[in-house]
Amino acid sequence: MTDPASRPTVPVPPPRPDASMTLLREVMERPLDPGYDDAAARRAAGHAPISRGRHLARAALVLLLAVGIGLGGVWAARELRRPGPEVSARQVLIAQIRERSEITAELVEQNTALRTEIQELQEQAFGETAAGANDEAELLGIWAGTTPVSGPGIVITMADSARAQAGEPGSEDERVQDFDLQVVVNAVWASGAESVAINGIRLTGSTAIRTAGSAVLVDLQPLVSPYTIEAIGDPAAMRTAFARTTGAAHLSTISSGYGITSQLVVADDLELPAGSASRLSVAVPGEQG
Repeated sequence: MTDPASRPTVPVPPPRPDASMTLLREVMERPLDPGYDDAAARRAAGHAPISRGRHLARAALVLLLAVGIGLGGVWAARELRRPGPEVSARQVLIAQIRERSEITAELVEQNTALRTEIQELQEQAFGETAAGANDEAELLGIWAGTTPVSGPGIVITMADSARAQAGEPGSEDERVQDFDLQVVVNAVWASGAESVAINGIRLTGSTAIRTAGSAVLVDLQPLVSPYTIEAIGDPAAMRTAFARTTGAAHLSTISSGYGITSQLVVADDLELPAGSASRLSVAVPGEQG
């Protein structure tokens, strides 16, 4: 059995003094790039070097690929930056308002037909008593705006300016505002109108004309340009009287100052739908305990 102490000791080489400078040692010991070394080895082994023509062909191919990639990137960037068929939020809102307005008009027609049917059934059931009450209710409904009416009158059309209709920036003041409609409608009432409607919405004693955001609301229903004000009454008398009101002067002012267009024409036969009836609430005194 061999004594471990008698075994020869293997000498351990001391660490290199430049062990921490591997990068510098590689540069000093192997100054050539591995690609150059490979080319030199190929040449020493007898392989033919790459001809100048093949080298130029490869360079031309690389150049063509680089140009193609660059042109493709430029084209893609231009396509991404190019403004497509933009649909602004206002245009979407206008389209939705018009769609809802058509649905509302259909519902109003159905409501009018149902009211007429109810009135006929009441007259058939109660005879002359119901007929007299219905006649009185119809007359009161005409004044209250809850009964459809027809007859001659005038039509005033107001529209936003061309810049506002195109959605150009800075044209917000060139749109028809709720105040403009209020002034014109009040002037129409003062001119002798018996019944008035805006874009097919009948005005009653409780109808509000106001603005919510960028939309004009009439009886809580959003409307868009153009705004058509229909008024039933004596056309000649109303037209003459309206020309003397502040409404006519206001139309002239907004036309010259903001480009808002307006037009007044006489109509031989207008049909205005019934307006929404207000729900009446009655308060009663409570019992004192």
